[in-house]
Amino acid sequence: MANPDWIGNAPESPYWADDGQAIYYRQKVKGFSERQLWRLDLSNNKLTTVSDADLFEVDSNRGTLSPNKKLKAYNLQGDLYVKYLDSGDVRQLTKTLANEGTPQFIGNDKVAYRKGNSFYSIDLATGLVTQIADIRLKDDPAKEKKPGYLEKQQTRYFDYVRLKQENRAHNKKRHKEIKASSPRAVSDPWYLGKKEIHTLSLSPNGQFVVVGTYEKSDKKGRSDNMPRFVTEDGYVKNETVRPLVGTYIPRHETLYLLDLVSGEKTELSYDDLPKLSDDPLADIKRATAKRNGEKYKADKKPRGVAVFDWIANRGIEWNAKGDKAMIMLYSDDNKDRWLVSLDTEDKELNTEHHLRDLAWVNDWNFNDFGWVNNETIFFTSEDTGYSHLYVKELGRRPSALTKGRYIVDSVTKDPNSNYLYYRANKKHPGIYEVYRVDADGGDSEAVTDLGGKNDYVLSPDSSKVLITHSEALSPPELFVKPVKGGDAKQLTFTTSEKFKSFNWSKPEYVEIPSREADQPIYARLYKPENFDAEKAEKYPAVIFIHGAGYLQNAHQGWSNYFREFMFHTFLNQQGYVVLDIDYRGSAGYGRDWRTAIYRKMGTPEVVDLIDGANWMEANANVDRQNVGIYGGSYGGFLTFMGLFTAPDEFAAGAALRPVTDWVHYNHPYTSNILNTPEVDPVAYERSSPIEFAEGLNKPLLIAHGMVDDNVFFKDTVRLVQRLIELEKTEYFETAIYPIEPHGFKEPSSWLDEYKRIYYLFEEHLKD
Repeated sequence: MANPDWIGNAPESPYWADDGQAIYYRQKVKGFSERQLWRLDLSNNKLTTVSDADLFEVDSNRGTLSPNKKLKAYNLQGDLYVKYLDSGDVRQLTKTLANEGTPQFIGNDKVAYRKGNSFYSIDLATGLVTQIADIRLKDDPAKEKKPGYLEKQQTRYFDYVRLKQENRAHNKKRHKEIKASSPRAVSDPWYLGKKEIHTLSLSPNGQFVVVGTYEKSDKKGRSDNMPRFVTEDGYVKNETVRPLVGTYIPRHETLYLLDLVSGEKTELSYDDLPKLSDDPLADIKRATAKRNGEKYKADKKPRGVAVFDWIANRGIEWNAKGDKAMIMLYSDDNKDRWLVSLDTEDKELNTEHHLRDLAWVNDWNFNDFGWVNNETIFFTSEDTGYSHLYVKELGRRPSALTKGRYIVDSVTKDPNSNYLYYRANKKHPGIYEVYRVDADGGDSEAVTDLGGKNDYVLSPDSSKVLITHSEALSPPELFVKPVKGGDAKQLTFTTSEKFKSFNWSKPEYVEIPSREADQPIYARLYKPENFDAEKAEKYPAVIFIHGAGYLQNAHQGWSNYFREFMFHTFLNQQGYVVLDIDYRGSAGYGRDWRTAIYRKMGTPEVVDLIDGANWMEANANVDRQNVGIYGGSYGGFLTFMGLFTAPDEFAAGAALRPVTDWVHYNHPYTSNILNTPEVDPVAYERSSPIEFAEGLNKPLLIAHGMVDDNVFFKDTVRLVQRLIELEKTEYFETAIYPIEPHGFKEPSSWLDEYKRIYYLFEEHLKD
């Protein structure tokens, strides 16, 4: 449990060689954080490490193909390369200390790249480097101010002044005429004023740039501080860390289309976005104003809008011709998502799809979109309550390619056909297989049928998929399988024999009836090896509460919580029944399961924990009076809420790296679920454990790293002070870890933490 290297380090970030005859993957080096790159030749199963020198020669896992699919441009170790796919020859285009950015083709003979806020192109025939767009964040120095009365008077009075102005105007005109006379001249810079750039995208034909800017602002929130007490020089080091929720002010993004041929700059208007001016928080703001004894004043300005940037470089997708772009926009309160098309001819934004959720739009997943062809798009949306795949010809109604009570994600357009590949949990919420469907419609085809959890990468010729497959007792390994027919062949065998020889507890996947929802609570149930359902002496039990809130852990693949998985086997060996539960708010079960916690975090989830404990009493021969709970991060938060708001339901709990007051958490996560403290104080007060600390009357362990820059250590400090003032000292103990961040790094810390949890349960869950 303390150090996972002994398990065997699973393959990470796999990808295909350019010719499809080999695969590459990374693997953690034992004893170090370094990831070594490996190559596996599929023809002879020869596995070799990629040498340091070959890191500058190896096929890249990123890159872009030329329109004729004969060239691949990519960035490797900061420099640009082009590979001629027919011959395998590689040509280095740059050799600098700068990072030339993500390359893209302009036609088949030019490679463009971004450097800073400028775009350049390299002519593959001549090697000529051309600056095709120079964007400067300052006012245009050549722009003359409108003359006032005094300036006009000077011109009228003095020939010297008038002649100087006429000469300047003549020189400016001649400069433009000379530049326009030859294609050798470089285009003038684009001056956008004293702004900050958020979005910058060049069209594939090299004729247009979409740029999004923010006004410069210091309203980025007041940053907090985090001291490090254990340092190399012996002095306390104070670090600046993130601001708190509500102190960060989301900024409105202004979008422009730059026509690199005509030199025209066009601001793209949001005025036609559906419901942009409709404030979905108006009722909450009105109630808050009444609570504060103030008069409600409606916001006069429309809500802020910005390009989606949760996944890097995915907010804008151009079609192959480069004359149209799809842009994903979000409102600053994350209640609305718009997919808009931009036609470079009419220079307007047209809404192709609008998604509104009065809780919050899922900006963590289900934001796949792209082009099927130059006039048709695909996208995923939770319109039906589950993420599904749609296609849409621009300007027309969308068609659903998938439907049902399951979710679709990880969509890939096959570059060699009309198929869309995706991952979905059709068979069971905890089983993720790979499927494909023709973009023109029809039934989906299953590509894999392996059970467990599967991720995929399509081969360059689209004939095979590289699969990362795992099961509950089997860490991820790589498999390859033909898209049509054939069996999946295992390629890697990285799990240690020592791990495989151990008698791990295999979970049962159970469905627990929910008293409040119209679907069951899915969970993993771990029983002792010789479990006796009729035994007179009932079993003590533990409920594990996963973190992140929006995360799925009761799936049938290998859990990211592998230490907890091992701990559950250990608890089984000590006579405990263990339940690992996907409470409401968890991923994998649709929109309503996710948004059930809106404005009341910690309320429906605790109901689910109680339902889980009651189910174990009825179905797993568990002593209901001896059920403990534990979890980290969001799981630590729910441990508090369980012990504080339902103190008679659980016998003991361990809260690890826990949130104690949501007012102190970050903006992007918290504001989605609870809005902001100024707008919705009631949501924060009903959701923060510190508000309910007086309810504690059962044993509690609080464990927290002191250099946690996610959930700050002060969360624990503030709650401990509150518990001291409430005279609750006999009920809790605190374990601090001076050098640990949110996810512990040191094996000794992990071991110490889980020993403490075990001793807590041994003392308080066994009569």
